[in-house]
Parts: sequence; structure tokens; C-alpha cells
Amino acid sequence: MKKAVTILIADDHPIFRRGLREVVEEDSSVKLLGEAHHGHGALQFIQDFKPQVAVLDHDMPQLNGLQVARGVRQRKLSTALIMLTMFKEERLFNEAIDAGFLGYVLKENAAQDIIECIHAVAGGRAFITPSLSSFLIHRSARASELANEKPGLEKLTPSERRIIKLIAEDFTSKEIGDQLGISFHTVENHRANICAKLLLSGSHSLLKFAFDNKSRL
Repeated sequence: MKKAVTILIADDHPIFRRGLREVVEEDSSVKLLGEAHHGHGALQFIQDFKPQVAVLDHDMPQLNGLQVARGVRQRKLSTALIMLTMFKEERLFNEAIDAGFLGYVLKENAAQDIIECIHAVAGGRAFITPSLSSFLIHRSARASELANEKPGLEKLTPSERRIIKLIAEDFTSKEIGDQLGISFHTVENHRANICAKLLLSGSHSLLKFAFDNKSRL
């Protein structure tokens, strides 16, 4: 028998959290390891118990969902992340995807979507609430547009692509090196190679390019 997917639920609204817990506990393919009602508690739980999946409310006290995601990445934790939100905003969607969320579920659809989403992200696949599929289409179109504007993007190696996305998240070279397990000097070499391939010059040109095109990379 296949082992149940272990999860954390983090949301500061006890009634919503209880409802989600009831949905999860009715499905034997998912095992709830714990709950958190604020961001610090969620991050500490992920670090201590390493659930396969963490379901994170966007708007929590102490640390919001995006900040928890950044903490997960900085600590190199393998937990897959699902964003829960009541907001149908494309900007927030892009921020969540940029931060490393594989799942994105509207609270109004959580009862129907959450189990499928948990299994998808546990398997390394993305899941977006179907009613927001247009956001994903827009994101893909913008990425294609940027590729046409900057043909050098196709020359970037997988490591260079990962680094430019981390730069867009405002990670320093030292933080990037720590996260990827490489030296500061190696990160700086990668940054120089990225600049050369994208025809960027000037000390802050790569940072500006990454920030300006964050949702298109």
C-alpha cells in the first residue's frame, strides 16, 4: 500500500483550518502531521518535522506565506509548498510561483481542490486552481515574449537560470552560494557569464534586469 503524503496546514483562521483538516482527515492517502497558526510556527514545524507538503495561507501573522517560502528555500528544505489565498490577483500568483510554490489554491475552492493539489505537488507537479488557469497562460506568454526580446536567455545553463531567478528574489551572491552549495566566487562567475550572454553591462544591470522581468523569467 502506498504511504500517505505527510502534510502541514498553516492558517491563522481556526474555523477555516478546522474545515480543511476535516477534508484532509477523510482521505487516507494524506496524513496530517500538524497545524500552525502563524508563519514562524509553520517554518519551525517544516524544519523540525519535514512534511512532504506544507499548505500555507498567504496572509498570516509574524511571517506571511511568501516569507515562509523564502525561509524554506534558504534552509534547503525539500517540502513542497501550496499557497492558500482568497485573493484572485495575478500579481500575487506570480509572486507565489517566483517564491517556489508548486500549488496555488483559492480558499473558496479548497474543499474541492486541496487533495488533488497535495498529490500533484508531492509528485513534483504544479497545480493551480482551474479558474485561475489564465494566469498561467499569461505568465507563459510573457516568458515567450522575453525570450524573443533577449535571445541570450536560451544560452543560459540550468544553473544560470536558477541563479538569475534567485537574484530576482533579492538573494545576495553569498545567500545564493549557501543555498546552492557553491562558493561566492562561483556565483560571481555565473553572474558574469549571465551578463555576457544577455549583453548586460554595468554593476547593477543584472539586478535591474532580474527585478524588472521577475515574472517573465
